[in-house]
Amino acid sequence: MNENTYQPIQLENRIDFTDVQEKMQAVKKELKKVIVGQDDVIDQLILALLSDGHSLIEGLPGVAKTMMAKLLAKTINAEFSRIQFTPDLMPSDVIGTSILNSKINEFEFKKGPIFANIILIDEINRSPAKTQAALFECMSEQQVTVDGNTYPLQPPFLVLATQNPIEQEGTYRLPEAQLDRFMFKIFVNYPSLENEIELLKEQQDRKNIDKTTLVHKVINGNDINEFQERIKSIFIHESLLNYIATVVHQTRIDQSLYIGASPRASIAILDASKSNAAINGRDFVIPEDIKQVAHAILGHRVVLVPEKEMEGITTQQIIQQIIDRVEIPR
Repeated sequence: MNENTYQPIQLENRIDFTDVQEKMQAVKKELKKVIVGQDDVIDQLILALLSDGHSLIEGLPGVAKTMMAKLLAKTINAEFSRIQFTPDLMPSDVIGTSILNSKINEFEFKKGPIFANIILIDEINRSPAKTQAALFECMSEQQVTVDGNTYPLQPPFLVLATQNPIEQEGTYRLPEAQLDRFMFKIFVNYPSLENEIELLKEQQDRKNIDKTTLVHKVINGNDINEFQERIKSIFIHESLLNYIATVVHQTRIDQSLYIGASPRASIAILDASKSNAAINGRDFVIPEDIKQVAHAILGHRVVLVPEKEMEGITTQQIIQQIIDRVEIPR
């Protein structure tokens, strides 16, 4: 038998992921108490949580980007911090700074709001590059270095950042190096007419109730750490590793793309596809897991050539074309 032949069928799971399924369904159930008609977004946030992957949440004003991030944090018994990015925000306002303690005549490090488990960065593109750059080490290495001293960030550590895609006044475009550190870019679209009617009905029924009080903690940080470690052991056939690498490589040679995806994207697809398998109760990855996570991981890492951009082509269309033409292992 060809060693690259993909064999997805197993008689029984080697690792039990029932508890992962149940906990993530509980998280989803809590979020849906308040969030209406955004099931795909909720699924991607849960994937990010299990994959230990930071997410950039993009959408027009009023589509509940910030609310979703806050409510996700509320389902987790872990430390939550919110940072509102503004043009005058300094890096020290994010990571912390050394302050002179007059009693002992020594400098002491005062931790910034980045020292938490779930970090919501609201309107990340409101701050200039020097403040955005303060996140580089935090997001990549889960640590902060100040005055030559390194301070570790405690797991789980997840950054959820929001941005408005159309507003230009007073905003600063995220550089590619920053975008590459986000595992997912999650798009939040307008709800359908039916969902918006349901939203209005619920708003009317709960007019005297703070909606955030409806969401309860259903999982703790230690559970998340244990799930993340167990998910790393999920089996993936070598042919699927080749499939991931081929899809990512195609983004680098496609004539419609000026910049392709980095090896960090390949690793992100690998990790996220394992999380998707775990959510579905499997201890092995199938091609559908990879296809399901590829768009959210690749879309913000590639750049169209100007000609395609002028034609109104989107990166998601090109990624879909690449996925369609790469042969799926069988």
